[in-house]
Amino acid sequence: MEYAAISLEIKNNVATLTLNRPELKNALNVQMRAEIVHAVKAAEKEARVLILGGAGDAFCSGQDLGDSGNATNLDLERTLRDEYVPMLRAIAECKIPTISAVHGAAAGAGANLALCADVVIAAEEAYFIQAFTRIGLIPDAGGTYFLPRQMGAAKAMGAALFGDKITGRQAADWGMIFEAVPMADFDTHVASRALHLAQGPTAAYVRIKQALRGSFEHTLDEQLAIEARLQGECGKTRDFQEGVMAFLQKRPARYQGR
Repeated sequence: MEYAAISLEIKNNVATLTLNRPELKNALNVQMRAEIVHAVKAAEKEARVLILGGAGDAFCSGQDLGDSGNATNLDLERTLRDEYVPMLRAIAECKIPTISAVHGAAAGAGANLALCADVVIAAEEAYFIQAFTRIGLIPDAGGTYFLPRQMGAAKAMGAALFGDKITGRQAADWGMIFEAVPMADFDTHVASRALHLAQGPTAAYVRIKQALRGSFEHTLDEQLAIEARLQGECGKTRDFQEGVMAFLQKRPARYQGR
């Protein structure tokens, strides 16, 4: 499929999905949301890791308020239910690890799109902002779910109410994202992280995602049972056999992702 609002490149088992409306700081419109869903589903069939990034000097500025011609005509409930939910679920449920690579601004729905990925790596100079109250809204696109889980209730409430900029460094220090790196090293570092995952035990990664994403909803006994079931599944993979042999032979494992 040819894309107009994004681009998708797959090389060496690494899929790179780039939001590609740099003239609008990659604002999310109807077409972009639909293309993201299609690209994520395509990537998980052909690659072993997915990078989500933005073209130009921003990651994503959030909802394109000019998309409908008149922002006051937006049916926000329908837009979120019918367009954002499929996009966010495609990323959250992706069958390969996902990395958000955030440089520049990640604002509003763009910030929460980034937080939907399994791992968020930001440039130290990047920033996240829950800009919703500036136009009389609440955080959406999963913001009310991701923020308290990743940075705690107190920080999440302040971020939502005040809408302050949170730099990449702050976000990492607060536990909101995985790590922040200097902009000079950003592209190289993201590529290195992605390659590590692309060469790893993909079947185990999928089950790590399942176990961790659902853990807040379970009791200890329920989670222990889930761990046992998922570990049993991992134990039947070729990657487990390869990992054990590599350990015993004192050599690097050569995983095939199955």
